[in-house]
Amino acid sequence: QVQLVESGGGLVQAGGSLRLSCAASGSTFSISVMGWYRQAPGKQRELVARIGRTSSTNYADSVKGRFTISGDSGQNTVYLQMNSLKPEETAVYYCNAATWGGSPINYWGQGTQVTVSS
Repeated sequence: QVQLVESGGGLVQAGGSLRLSCAASGSTFSISVMGWYRQAPGKQRELVARIGRTSSTNYADSVKGRFTISGDSGQNTVYLQMNSLKPEETAVYYCNAATWGGSPINYWGQGTQVTVSS
């Protein structure tokens, strides 16, 4: 089992920045990749960014150049630095951890609210 605890959400004006953190505990050795997803009201959950054990990253096209995902393997923590935020990025942001293997298990945090005011 893996437990994920997010922090760092809040209210920010358009063009501002926020940094989200996600700390993993439990069977962290089983984690292959960690990432951030977001879900706005009435919309499907979507990938924002993810980072693998080798520090390879990928981003949604909409956030490239503005968001940066990074990891601290020693602390089992992943960060999402979000710059130049837009009102349409208001959503609940969820941390995700996926395990190794052909049928990975996905773990989710409780979510943290990010609100971007115009």
